Amino acid sequence: MVAYDGVNVYYGNYRVREDATDADNPPSVRRSRDAELNRRGILAAAVAEFAEHGLSGARVDAIAARANTTVRMIYHYFGSKDGLYVAALEEAYGDMRGAEQELGVERMPPIEGIRRMVEFVFDYQETHPEFTRLVAVENIHRAAHIEQSPKIQAQNATVIQTLTGILERGQSAGLFREDVAPVGLHMLMTAFPFFRVSNRYTLETIFGQDPLSPELRKQHREMVVASVLGFLTAGISRSAGVRAARRKKA
Repeated sequence: MVAYDGVNVYYGNYRVREDATDADNPPSVRRSRDAELNRRGILAAAVAEFAEHGLSGARVDAIAARANTTVRMIYHYFGSKDGLYVAALEEAYGDMRGAEQELGVERMPPIEGIRRMVEFVFDYQETHPEFTRLVAVENIHRAAHIEQSPKIQAQNATVIQTLTGILERGQSAGLFREDVAPVGLHMLMTAFPFFRVSNRYTLETIFGQDPLSPELRKQHREMVVASVLGFLTAGISRSAGVRAARRKKA
């Protein structure tokens, strides 16, 4: 089994540093290390190419050039251009959901947990515009490729599970309204961060203001946090929260 954590390649019981010399490793480990690094390089190039040009406009030879490999190796690893595109989607979703799972929001108080998740989504969309563009591309194809990938669906189940847990804790404590669905909450907290990236150039051209300008960032970040928390706590009085907390202790 081969795994890669960005610093080391793990092959079975061996841990191999990227900067290890060939003489340090047995041939089987060297081959597996090189293959895994080559595959990951292809995926990184594919994410960039598909995000920039879409599925139809992206070229396999351009991806090979970005990754410093050959078209033949791409087809060896991924079978087809569509297969590579699905793998790129899986990589992009996996990176985001993996980073999201490291936040530890399940250990935070409900309001703090929601705030941290919203801030994370805002920051991630801004710093990873290729993810936003890939999602937009896949929506043009009506999610036909995501539908073929149980891996992507499993990856995204984690965010709903996390939100469900936070919602239930917040509702039990009388902090959040009872009529909120996790998927709807996910849509709310994602919509504005996604829109300001996906529609950046049309917004700037029409209104003469770059939505990603540093001057607007703090206000936009606070805006989406306040919107989500305002919705969750609408109609919840402080006394109701206190009563719920007392009932829980009893």
